[in-house]
Amino acid sequence: MDFHRNPSTNSASSSTSSTSSAAAHHQPPHSSATDNDPMHSWWESVSKQRSRILSLAALLPSDGVAVSSLADSDRPAVSLLSSPFAYSLISSALSSPKSGSGSDRLCQWLYETFQSSDPHLRLLVLSFLPLLSGIYLSRVHSSDSSSLPSLAGFEAVLLAVYSSEAKSRAGKPLLVQIPDLSQPSLYHAPRNKPVDDRSRQSVGVLSPPLEPHLAVKSTKRAIIVGTALDCYYKQVSQMPAWSKLDFCKFAAAWAGQDCPCRTKLDRDEDNHHENGNVNGNGHIRLLREDSGFSNGTRSGDGDEVDYEDDVIKEVVVVEMNTLGINEENLETKGVRIPLPWELLRPVVTILGHCLFGPLNSQDVKDSASVAVRCLYARASHDLAPQAILALQSLIRLDKNARAAATTAATVTTNASSNANTPSKAKKPEILLVSK
Repeated sequence: MDFHRNPSTNSASSSTSSTSSAAAHHQPPHSSATDNDPMHSWWESVSKQRSRILSLAALLPSDGVAVSSLADSDRPAVSLLSSPFAYSLISSALSSPKSGSGSDRLCQWLYETFQSSDPHLRLLVLSFLPLLSGIYLSRVHSSDSSSLPSLAGFEAVLLAVYSSEAKSRAGKPLLVQIPDLSQPSLYHAPRNKPVDDRSRQSVGVLSPPLEPHLAVKSTKRAIIVGTALDCYYKQVSQMPAWSKLDFCKFAAAWAGQDCPCRTKLDRDEDNHHENGNVNGNGHIRLLREDSGFSNGTRSGDGDEVDYEDDVIKEVVVVEMNTLGINEENLETKGVRIPLPWELLRPVVTILGHCLFGPLNSQDVKDSASVAVRCLYARASHDLAPQAILALQSLIRLDKNARAAATTAATVTTNASSNANTPSKAKKPEILLVSK
């Protein structure tokens, strides 16, 4: 059957379209001007942040009234991010035994808030990522994980962050240019004449292209959590101190606790200068290399195991005190978990910032120092060469930085004491002039 056009209908439609286009042409540009108005954009962002914070306060206990008061500030999301009281409330809610299920309203709030286009709201969700991933991994790998409720709420938040990072990478891997020592740089000049050979340039792959995932499978769990931590690292300089402290404590617990190898590198370098089995603090060096470090426990029976526990803890405390680290920062969270390189690489990267970030508090640096040493012990037992090299470098840089800070403090103290010490008055000089 043939279809014939109706000329009247066609002309009517064309006249209608021409009329509408003319009207659109003469319409005042009110909507575009509103979109480009910075004041309008700011107010829209503040309104969105206030709405999300008020919905969060409704999910928290009676103390949530204090959280709702943060919505009245000019920057609600930033006020919530910098509030230790609000972080404590949300941390308690996420740490409850029944948290993380598919019906968890707090996880739903985190998921929906991260879907927002507002960068401050997304930053707020990322600040809880160390706590959320730490609780999630600890529960998954705990001994009684079969009796735990579903963790679909935690997994939904992690998948949202993972999908966002995968979209930003656009199917491309993360690459790093490996320096060629045969080419001159700002820091060295090669011994031989440099050869301009483009084929010699090598590129390392930090992370392969990310695949889309709709669920967290056991074989993909490490790459999903590691990618989420990569997203956290991009904003780590804006994270509050308590978020970084949680991350360091979980990292130390993931490595395993109470292993004497955590201070082995420190003791070896100290004893290299002392030529003996007794360190500078008068404590006996542990010569036993086999610590029975398997699944976070040591093998043995009777009083010998208890004695070794006491000696290990004593050595750890002594070495931490030698570095000027408060013993309270040895507190850890979570349990020992598998640490493949896909997960360990972003963990080491974040700990590097926590150690040497110029704006980090001393508590963050001390906790990161403990975590790095715990992970170094774990890598030594697992025979992971990449992790050993990276963590060994961080430990040595940390020791050098602490030694330099101690030296600078000593010089400053001596200079101030010399300035305050009264000096003897000089006798007036007598000049003898011969006639």
